[in-house]
Amino acid sequence: MWRIAKQITKNGIRTEPAPYFGDAVQDEVGRIQANVLDILGRALTIRMVDAGSCNGCELEINALSNPYYNIEGLGIKFVASPRHADMLLVTGPVSRNMVTALLRTFDATPEPRLVVAVGDCGCDGGIFGESYASCGRVSNVIPVDLVVPGCPPPPIDILRGILAAVRRRA
Repeated sequence: MWRIAKQITKNGIRTEPAPYFGDAVQDEVGRIQANVLDILGRALTIRMVDAGSCNGCELEINALSNPYYNIEGLGIKFVASPRHADMLLVTGPVSRNMVTALLRTFDATPEPRLVVAVGDCGCDGGIFGESYASCGRVSNVIPVDLVVPGCPPPPIDILRGILAAVRRRA
């Protein structure tokens, strides 16, 4: 252990500084935060539902929480319970086994709620379509306010879709 401590003392801190994006980006972040607070009066809370996807969209949604996109810094949080959510973010074609769970989640989300379908599968059924195992698009099961196409859509498009849905609510 002493050997490691000596090496750290000798070498110093070997990390690079955080990137600086400029004042324009910081102003845009401030505008987004102000928009969310003006429209909702509080932070936006999202319940993410995987209705039968391949997890490609979930990986991109997960990337929204990394330091680059920093979705929580914008006042947008993911929650574990639909009872605390303002928005449902649904991915994948709705499998027959997920219909009841999706309907219960939708019913448990308080009004006024927003529903955003993410990915080609959520928007139009994707490569799976409708079959004995799949109901296809999310709008076949619950009403959808906005769709974010792509297979999978990049995190910035998902963020734009979330913000567009919030603006439509206003």
